[in-house]
Amino acid sequence: MAGRRRWSTEEILNAAAELLRTSDAESFSVRRLAATLGTDSSSLYRHFRSKTELLRAVADRILATAMDGYRPEGDWKQRITALALRVREAFGRQPQLAAVWGRYASGGAGSRLVMEEVLGALRASGLPDEEIPSRYHRIAVLIAALIASEAGAGSLTAEEHEQGMEHFRVAVLGADPERFPALAHFARDIRPLGADRRAAFEEILAAHLADIESAALSS
Repeated sequence: MAGRRRWSTEEILNAAAELLRTSDAESFSVRRLAATLGTDSSSLYRHFRSKTELLRAVADRILATAMDGYRPEGDWKQRITALALRVREAFGRQPQLAAVWGRYASGGAGSRLVMEEVLGALRASGLPDEEIPSRYHRIAVLIAALIASEAGAGSLTAEEHEQGMEHFRVAVLGADPERFPALAHFARDIRPLGADRRAAFEEILAAHLADIESAALSS
């Protein structure tokens, strides 16, 4: 009788990423992944000690993909911006995994590559070394939050998107001017959360980097 097939770590990660495209971290389980691969959970635990470790590895692979072929160019702000946009694009192709990254922080090779580049860019900014760790943390939180927010909208079906747009129109254009005077005043100029996300991403990040630049110049 033939034994069960032995799956490689890369094949397991591929299957996990595919499963996460149609589910979330809460409903994802090693048992469900094992069933998809036609094996038992114990065979997967030889590669990953827990569900959390597996999810971290999936998220880290996205970061490694984002860093593949990356070469630092320009000044420190251009380097951080280029890196952030690469990470954004990588998770944009697999939006369901953005929430996994935000929740299950990775410590793998992909994560280390991202950390090294951001920390190196911050050192080039002129900030004192003692300020860099906290500045790095704020950048990481900002990028992760923006990507997770964008990914949430990007994972909607066309029907869900249209329903959301209809709710937005009713809430904004139908606002009672006596109860919501400011909202009624700006109603025709307010845009949905999903509009121009790339521009918003770049502008918010640029404002944060400008604040760091000011701090570096005054230090």
